[in-house]
Amino acid sequence: MAQGGTIIAGVAGRYASALFDLAKEAGSLEAVEGDLKRFDALVAGSPDLARLVTSPAFSAEEQERGVAAVLAKAGIGGLAANFIRLVASKRRLFAVRDMVRAYSALVAREKGIVHAEVTLAEEPSQKALDEIKAAVKAVAGGEIALDVKIDPAILGGLIVKLGSRMVDASLRYKLNSIRFAMKEVG
Repeated sequence: MAQGGTIIAGVAGRYASALFDLAKEAGSLEAVEGDLKRFDALVAGSPDLARLVTSPAFSAEEQERGVAAVLAKAGIGGLAANFIRLVASKRRLFAVRDMVRAYSALVAREKGIVHAEVTLAEEPSQKALDEIKAAVKAVAGGEIALDVKIDPAILGGLIVKLGSRMVDASLRYKLNSIRFAMKEVG
């Protein structure tokens, strides 16, 4: 298993762990991650490719041929391309996007990077984003990868998820707390 017994569940985790071990041995963790992310972006940006990847209607051979053509056109080669073709041949292409995310998580862990998710009501300014990143970095005690999501439903404030911890400082949460307290009184 990758990284000192890291346990990642499911098909995606097993494939990602195996690829991580191979890429680490080859000294190409970042190169493989970059190629995988490029392929993932292609899948996200093309409904036809997404259908090829997720639909059980296509045979393994059809998926292999289609993926090989996309990889060649995109200039994705080496370990990442071999991995994606293997996944297609084993009829596991439906999980390739989860495999990419799991692989990226393993690379981040290897580098000591902690993943944090911040949800805001609106797009933050660069200054606000820098302040949030600095505050989360101080709590995490190391390098962080910040994933910013916009959700107008929280009305204001922010929600921060760091590992298994979550801080909800949203206006929606505060209003719900007040509403609940008012019901208790009356």
